[in-house]
Amino acid sequence: MWIVLDAGPLGLLANPTGRGPAKAVQSWARAKIADGHHLVVAEISDYEVRRELVRADRTAAIERLDALCTGFGYAPITTSVMRDAAQLWASARNRGQPTAHHHTLDGDVILAAQARALPLGPDESVVVATTNTGHLGLYVTAEVWGDL
Repeated sequence: MWIVLDAGPLGLLANPTGRGPAKAVQSWARAKIADGHHLVVAEISDYEVRRELVRADRTAAIERLDALCTGFGYAPITTSVMRDAAQLWASARNRGQPTAHHHTLDGDVILAAQARALPLGPDESVVVATTNTGHLGLYVTAEVWGDL
């Protein structure tokens, strides 16, 4: 299984102190890798976590985030991802299920499109590990990270 990390669990993984919730998600990630799952950092999640770390000048956490981006799989934002995200956003809005204000970028729909773009094999699946499945679940399989 491919597990795409939303900003919540990714931010906890980037925490260099490894205490409290960060310790729990770090143990979870090690167990998932040991079980043969592929963890993937989505570029939109990297952006959401990184912007706050840069703002707060959290150098050690930025270095840890950099290591996660190279150590795990990395799903970049591409033209095809953004076009799929636009289709997902419009479809949800046309069904009367908007996931964000119509003037916002809507990172959840970009994350979903990134998960959908992964090159899965015939017997592989993808799930987004998150702290809130609400909006993501409209587009892709999403689970609270601790429930995976």
